[in-house]
Amino acid sequence: MYNLYGIPEASTELGWSVGLPLLFMVALFAMAVPVWVALGFAALGLLWATGVLPLTLFGEALFSGIDAFALIAIPLFILTGDVLVRSGLSGKLLDVAEATMGSLRTGLGTSTVLGCGFFSCISGSDAAGAAAVGRITYKRLVESGYPAPYACALIASGACTGILIPPSIAYIIIGLILGISASTLFLAAAVPGVMIMVSIMLTNIVVNRRRGYENSHDRFSFRRWLAAVWDGKFALLIPFIILGGIYSGVFTPTEAAAIAVVTTIAIGLLQGTLTLADFPKMLESSAKVNGVIVPIIAFALPLAQTLAALEVPQTFVQSITAMTDEPVLIVLMMLVIFIVAGCVMETTPNIVILSPIMLPLAQEIGMEDIHFCIFMVTSLGVGFITPPLGLNLFVLSGLTGQSVLDIARRAVPYVLSMLFVVLLLAFVPALSLWAL
Repeated sequence: MYNLYGIPEASTELGWSVGLPLLFMVALFAMAVPVWVALGFAALGLLWATGVLPLTLFGEALFSGIDAFALIAIPLFILTGDVLVRSGLSGKLLDVAEATMGSLRTGLGTSTVLGCGFFSCISGSDAAGAAAVGRITYKRLVESGYPAPYACALIASGACTGILIPPSIAYIIIGLILGISASTLFLAAAVPGVMIMVSIMLTNIVVNRRRGYENSHDRFSFRRWLAAVWDGKFALLIPFIILGGIYSGVFTPTEAAAIAVVTTIAIGLLQGTLTLADFPKMLESSAKVNGVIVPIIAFALPLAQTLAALEVPQTFVQSITAMTDEPVLIVLMMLVIFIVAGCVMETTPNIVILSPIMLPLAQEIGMEDIHFCIFMVTSLGVGFITPPLGLNLFVLSGLTGQSVLDIARRAVPYVLSMLFVVLLLAFVPALSLWAL
C-alpha cells in the first residue's frame, strides 16, 4: 500500500517550479521518449525545483515502490498468457467459443469476441489477447465476408476486455497505488467487464445486420458443443483455477498467477505441445513485456509522491469544485480526462499518475473508491482502440498489414458502445458495487 496522502503539508506554492517540469514531461512524451524516462525526469525536476522533499526520496522510491508482493502477479500472468498461446490452449478456448456462439447469424464474429473474453480471464493483457486471437481468427473472419479493416477492428475491440475482465493487470496496479485489495477489485470488475464484452458483441450484430458481412447458417449442436468443451477442458481449467481460487479466498491473485503458470506449463508438457526448447523464448517474450510495465511503475511512484507533497491533488479538486459542484458535470469531466489520457498514453502511467490526483475529486462527489477504480480503468480501456496511441490498433496492424487509421475508422461503433457502458457504470454505482 502506498499512502500518498500521508506526507506533511508542503509550503511550496504551485507555479512555474511545478509547471515547467510537468510541461517538460509532456514535451518528452510528444518526442516519443520512453515513458519511464519522461516520468523520471519530471520527478527529479520537481524535487530539485521545489525542494519539497529530499532528492534521496527518488532513489528510495524506485526500489521500495516495486518491492511489493502484488507486483509479482504481473509477470506471472503475462507468462501464463504466453504459455497458453505456445501450447495451443488458446486455440481450444476459441473452439469452445465458436461451438457456443457459432450458430448465430454473426457466429464467427461473436465467438471471436467471446474468445477474447476467455483469453482475458487468463492473461490480463489487451495486447496479448489481440495478438493471440488475431493470429487465429483474422483470416477466417475475412473468408467469412468481413472486410479486412473491420475484422481487425472487431478483434482489437474484443481484446479491450483484457484489462476489463479479471484477472486484470490494470486492477492489480490501481489497487497497489490506492491501497485497495486486488481480489476485491477483481470481484467488482466481473459484471462491468462482461458488460463491455456483450456491448461489443451486440455492436457487431447491429453492424452485420446493416451491412451483411456474415450470414452464418450453422445450427447449434449440443453434441458439437460438448465435444469442444471436452477437447478444451484443460484450457477451461485455467480460468476456473484463477478466478475460482481468488473469489473463494483460497489464494491471492499473486498465488493464483503462480499456480496458473505451473498448471499451463504442466498441461503443455504432458500433451506434448510444449517442449523445453520453448522456455527461453517464452521467458524472453514475457520479460520484454514486463520490462515495459515495471519501470513505468517504479519511476511514476516518486512523481506521484512529489505531486502529493505539493498538494496537487487537493489543488486540483479545489479548482474543479470552484467551477462547478454538480456531480454529473464532474463525472463527465473526469471521463473526458480519462478518454484523452487513454488516447495519448498507456494505461499503466495513466493509472499511476492520474489515480492519486483524481480519487480525491471522486471522493468529493461521493464516489466510492472501488466504483472510481472500475470507472477509471474502463474509461482508459477505450483508449486501446482510439488513435493516436491505440495499442490494439497497432498490434492488429502489425499482424495484418492493414492501415491503423482504416482499422480505427471501423472501430468507431465499438468506441461508442463502450462509452455507453462507461456512462452506465459512472451513473449506476450498483453495477460496480454489487458484490460489497
